[in-house]
Amino acid sequence: MADGSPQRTAEIVRDRMYANDRASKGLGMRVVEIGPGRATLVMAVREDMLNGHDLCHGGLIATLADSAFAYACNSYDVPTVASSFAVDLLAPGRPGDVLTARCHEVSKAGRTGVYDCEVSNQRGERIAVFRGRSYAIKGKTVLTD
Repeated sequence: MADGSPQRTAEIVRDRMYANDRASKGLGMRVVEIGPGRATLVMAVREDMLNGHDLCHGGLIATLADSAFAYACNSYDVPTVASSFAVDLLAPGRPGDVLTARCHEVSKAGRTGVYDCEVSNQRGERIAVFRGRSYAIKGKTVLTD
């Protein structure tokens, strides 16, 4: 850990991950909150994100939740990847909506973890729920690179 603080470690990991996160940045996502085992990301629904029904493509809503999941499960500076996830789309994202994905750790034991994420719009309406399962891999950590 950078200074012994789990919060500071999460912040450094966020900064270094985001610097190389072309997918999240390309979709206009921003990490607005980070801490050990948790992360919050936001994304504005743009015209190029709309499907044939003029609604936000469900895959992009899942991508927002998946990115929040990635930041939450990597916040300990242990290289971690998704082993699976499930998402339920509950309501549409509409043009101009600002979607917020809040992810938190449910369980972490050994090399596996479970994380829940809720995506809501700027009115606080629930758009999707997401559960991700993580797996810690061997390799360099952000802080030892």
